[in-house]
Amino acid sequence: MTIPTPASRQLRFGYFLVPAAADPLIATAQRIERLGLDYVGIQDHPYQRNFVDTWSLMAMIAASTTTLRIFPDVANLPLRPPAVMAKAAATIDLLSGGRFELGLGAGGFWDAIEAYGGPRRSPRESLGALDEAITVIRKVWSGERNLRFEGTHYRLAGAQAGPVPAHPIGIWLGVYGLRALELTARAADGWVPSFRGDIGQIAEMTRRLDDAASAAGRPPGALRRVLNVSGTITGGLSTGMFNGPVAQWVENLAEVAVSYGFDTFIFWGEGDHQLDRFAQEVVPAAHQQLAR
Repeated sequence: MTIPTPASRQLRFGYFLVPAAADPLIATAQRIERLGLDYVGIQDHPYQRNFVDTWSLMAMIAASTTTLRIFPDVANLPLRPPAVMAKAAATIDLLSGGRFELGLGAGGFWDAIEAYGGPRRSPRESLGALDEAITVIRKVWSGERNLRFEGTHYRLAGAQAGPVPAHPIGIWLGVYGLRALELTARAADGWVPSFRGDIGQIAEMTRRLDDAASAAGRPPGALRRVLNVSGTITGGLSTGMFNGPVAQWVENLAEVAVSYGFDTFIFWGEGDHQLDRFAQEVVPAAHQQLAR
């Protein structure tokens, strides 16, 4: 399967929204939009008793905003059949005017998944299911009739596709291992890892992704690179790469963008005024820094 390669990509920023039922989720999403951010990414853990359903929330956000782009960060594949998930994604994209992307993961927290009736999969099985799911999802988005696919984990037996998404929805994989990065390079549109405190890990995974893309006959820039960044914007004290003042954030985001090709940053910062400081202070300065 050939994945289209964009000629250029605009630097974008977003916010990571935890779907806690007690929080003002719709109002927060509207605030994210008013602040001028591009994306809202929402984690998908259906087994969390204090969380609302991510897909219902994404539809509500799409209906309550006009420009904000939305994606699950990342969708829980073991608990969501890919054909039905594809239809839900196409529906939100169609009704929102093309503002949906699909972040997709192989699964984790297997005790909780199994408690909710999902399968318990080994790493190899998880990756195989993810590979099959990408094929199924793209088929369902095709708009074609009599769809057929026979896999180990998923199948289509004469399914009818539709509706067709309003725009070519990107499939962004939240994966880390070598074989998973090879799958990303071969079959996905983007990569959405999380920064876990060690930029060396990001650098190594980026190198492996670049090598895998080259082996698959795709240029490194073929994939959108989305980095989840958890940290704190401080008044001056620095306690880590993404725990410090605005100037430090700007320098580090610019370095990650230039050195490792990341074009989208999703911020997760808890506490008073963190969202506002990121959108109003960090993002404009980062745009200026990279423009130079």
